[in-house]
Amino acid sequence: MAALGGDGLRLLSVSRPERQPESAALGGPGPGLCCWVSVFSCLSLACSYVGSLYVWKSELPRDHPAVIKRRFTSVLVVSSLSPLCVLLWRELTGIQPGTSLLTLMGFRLEGIFPAALLPLLLTMILFLGPLMQLSMDCPCDLADRLKVVLAPRSWAGCLTDMRWLRNQVIAPLTEELVFRACMLPMLAPCTGLGPAVFTCPLFFGVAHFHHIFEQLRFRQSSVGSIFLSAAFQFSYTAVFGAYTAFLFIRTATTKDQSARPGSQPSALPPKPRISEGNGPVGAEAGRKGCRHSQDH
Repeated sequence: MAALGGDGLRLLSVSRPERQPESAALGGPGPGLCCWVSVFSCLSLACSYVGSLYVWKSELPRDHPAVIKRRFTSVLVVSSLSPLCVLLWRELTGIQPGTSLLTLMGFRLEGIFPAALLPLLLTMILFLGPLMQLSMDCPCDLADRLKVVLAPRSWAGCLTDMRWLRNQVIAPLTEELVFRACMLPMLAPCTGLGPAVFTCPLFFGVAHFHHIFEQLRFRQSSVGSIFLSAAFQFSYTAVFGAYTAFLFIRTATTKDQSARPGSQPSALPPKPRISEGNGPVGAEAGRKGCRHSQDH
């Protein structure tokens, strides 16, 4: 299968197993087995990632700092072990693209600058609308907003905020590692590059359905609203997942796929806060930390 982006893409576009006569197929895995192993491996990764969030028994809600810290631990462990799943997949399928595991997962130095800058610019354009809307809603002028953005105290407040760290750092990085860097190399030989762009985000979108159980448990809203919110979350995570999967395939790197729904545009953490009565908070904005983005 032809690579779309040069040497960096050949690591994802390894040739699919050719259909062989039954007698020849006895010597190794056939195309059907390869696809089953790929899908099962991706499903196992998704279940492990979501399941790690619930290994800690607690009556506290998900936004409690103690719960967030425990989930940091379990998610980081699963994410660290996820490349082993790719290694096991290579052994089971017999697909040896002749490249290292890190290169296969998109970690490489060759072409790192265009691979980092061009997707970042494209993502900034994508979020230009929400950024402009936030700017228009803020009653402070540009100079005041820049002072808050550049204030070390504001950044320090964000770095000590467990919700901000979860939404802006841990969740984007670990999810892109597991759901993009590990899954795409396993799906591409089975489905091809194009279908893999739209198949891989389905695992990512379905993984967000676990929020339903916690919302029902704490009765955070009506049943209809909870399921409607879950359906909407699945839709935009699947669409944005396809976008990041496309960037991964075109650049063969995971550097700039972490600009995700919920982590942008509020990844610019310090900005003048709006009070409940829609009035400016003024100098208190820098001391109150950053506004929380929509939860993942």
